[in-house]
Amino acid sequence: MKFTKKASLLGAGVVTMALALTGCNSGTPGGSDAASGEKPYTVAENVSLNGSPTYDKITSEGTITIGVKEDQPGMGYKSLTTNEYSGFDIEIARWMAASLGVSEDKIQFMPIASSNREQALANGQVDMYVGTYSITDNRKQMIDFAGPYFVTGQGLLVRKDDNSINSEQDLAGKKVCSATGSTPIQNIRENFQQAIPQEFDVYSKCVDALKNGTVDAVTTDQAILLGYAAQDSENLKVVGEPFTTERYGIGLKKGETALKDYLNQTLTNGQEIWTKIYDSTLGQAGSDVQATQPAVDN
Repeated sequence: MKFTKKASLLGAGVVTMALALTGCNSGTPGGSDAASGEKPYTVAENVSLNGSPTYDKITSEGTITIGVKEDQPGMGYKSLTTNEYSGFDIEIARWMAASLGVSEDKIQFMPIASSNREQALANGQVDMYVGTYSITDNRKQMIDFAGPYFVTGQGLLVRKDDNSINSEQDLAGKKVCSATGSTPIQNIRENFQQAIPQEFDVYSKCVDALKNGTVDAVTTDQAILLGYAAQDSENLKVVGEPFTTERYGIGLKKGETALKDYLNQTLTNGQEIWTKIYDSTLGQAGSDVQATQPAVDN
């Protein structure tokens, strides 16, 4: 996928706000991120899905393994005190599992680094991946995607006292960090060749490097960066406007057409559910911007 330095952002899924950190949930069927504690979806019964080896495996084992991120506040976050997962991506994952007839207590979340996602899907280590996974033409050669279920754009996180970087136009000579295998680091290498790319396996290590002065900026999707900024607002800030379009999809093993179509139908028919999930996670920042669910790809 070729990026431009400026791209119009599609859909109001672009979040131009500081994310309020979502707290950990209870991990019980009634313990969602929603303030009411009530899930906006139910576990489906009598599911009929033919032609999907992954679904056959899930029904045979009675469990589902979902690859996620665990260090992205507001999106996919694991509490260090309770070991429970929370965030927008986590709730989307729980919804997809419920649509397949799998209850929350039968879900195993598995953190997978960005560079290992395709391999984890290909070898069956995870049944699906829901974790800020941008749909690209290159990745579609290796795996299938359901969705998109969210749209955002690449942004920049810098130290609060650094006024030398105000947008992507100020990256020449700057050390810019992102996750190995991610679309943001590819964009930096291809389109901002005067920047000095730095890589770690997870974004949280980039944030640590930013705080200790090893790098000058962290780049990934703005929705993720706003979560880090909200977590440490005294030391970090997001600057500029998003400069790519990132469409998040649900990663599936290549050839899983039947499962992809099923999940796309679930998303298409579940706009009210999507809105409630958004409102109970990313929407907790109280922004005037109201995100809406993007249309899925055919």
